Amino acid sequence: ACFRLLCSLLIPALFLSGLLCVCLVVLLWGIRLWIQQRKKQLTSAGKDGKRPLLVAFFHPYCNAGGGGERVLWCAVRTLQKKYRNVTCVVYTGDRDATGEEIVEGAFRRFNIKLTHPVKFVFLEKRYLVEASLYPHFTLLGQSLGSVLLGWEALLKCVPDIYIDSMGYAFTLPLFKYLGGCHVGCYVHYPTISTDMLSVVRNQDTRFNNAAFITNSPLFSKFKLVYYYFFAFLYGLVGSCSDVIMVNSSWTLNHILSLWRAGACTSVVHPPCDVQTFLDIPLEEEKSTNEYSIVSVGQFRPEKDHPLQIRAFAKLLKEKRLGQQLSLKLSLIGGCRNQQDEERVNNLKCLCKELGVSDDVTFGINIPFEELKRRLAEATIGLHTMWNEHFGIGVVECMAAGTVILAHNSGGPKLDIVVPYEGRITGFLAENEDSYAETMAYILSLSPEKRLEIRENARRSVHRFSDQHFEETFLLSVEPLFK
Repeated sequence: ACFRLLCSLLIPALFLSGLLCVCLVVLLWGIRLWIQQRKKQLTSAGKDGKRPLLVAFFHPYCNAGGGGERVLWCAVRTLQKKYRNVTCVVYTGDRDATGEEIVEGAFRRFNIKLTHPVKFVFLEKRYLVEASLYPHFTLLGQSLGSVLLGWEALLKCVPDIYIDSMGYAFTLPLFKYLGGCHVGCYVHYPTISTDMLSVVRNQDTRFNNAAFITNSPLFSKFKLVYYYFFAFLYGLVGSCSDVIMVNSSWTLNHILSLWRAGACTSVVHPPCDVQTFLDIPLEEEKSTNEYSIVSVGQFRPEKDHPLQIRAFAKLLKEKRLGQQLSLKLSLIGGCRNQQDEERVNNLKCLCKELGVSDDVTFGINIPFEELKRRLAEATIGLHTMWNEHFGIGVVECMAAGTVILAHNSGGPKLDIVVPYEGRITGFLAENEDSYAETMAYILSLSPEKRLEIRENARRSVHRFSDQHFEETFLLSVEPLFK
């Protein structure tokens, strides 16, 4: 009787599930056909009678002026130079600026001049990907929000080739299966990484893992299950990409382990404006007892500025320099909002607490020319972010002629501060003690030895030039145009 009851419930349930699956497939197929029809209506033929190939970049913050935007505009310029019958489209949420102002901003900030006009598709629902909208389950919230924002983009313009250039992987299946596009992506930073999983698993307190979670085994287990679920979804959506470009070996390792699509994945280092810094003349240091240590990076929690201040204080306190030197630490960076400004105030309080206020200066949102001048005068370039995915600031410090001291992890460790032609290009450290010791060691070197390291570093950064980016980017995206 029990078996008969089970069968009488199970068979209708299976039938209903099958019917719902068929209805869903028919619905999605219908939407795809409708979108294809819409595409024909929205696009018109060019002057030669041929319909141009639409290549769309999904970059909701294209006017932000950071390293990710430099990649975007270099990519657009590269495609315009290579392909004549291509119209580049940028999906953006920057509705406070016109298309002309955005292009002018790219030229002013990055010295990137586009050879042809760009079509901008302005999106109204960018707020759906703002982290502030999701105080809890932020990763999942932003990812689902990006799908809705992607749907708005798809309805406004259906491209032939779609490239996510900002890390919204959940939009990829939308454009591939409903839009019928060839899809590619440029990954600056994995939305979730195996490192993030290990931080939660080991109950480490970090900027993205609050103390109240690490102190509770129950909360930690719940967050770990949530992260594994999200990592599974992230791997699923990412693996549907036809072309995957990553910015460093560190990002490559994580994307290969999560997306498992090695055949279509390649490293394309971001284009760094190395030439501007290489123009700074490299001279042997004048005989002096005054040295400056410079750090360049936005005042964000992951940049770990407190580590720089503590290591610097340790260096001064223990006087491991062998002689009395005048040392200054200069923290240069951008403040995006009030939270960043509060962070700077907290850093100033830390300087006071450690007794180094007179030896530490802050350069907030300084002009580019002043940045160049300060780097030209600096002996050491300091960088302390753990698992920095690439490290454009590290490359710029090396190009400017400082002796770089970066964190022994991520992009700096695997790609940038590595021997070049068998010669040393800089130094790596991990904690307060090793940073203080290495700074003391760099300052103890002879000016001739430091000059040799600076020259090696300068020669090595040509690997990250605009020209090298163009070559590797074109090789990677070629399958999308076949």
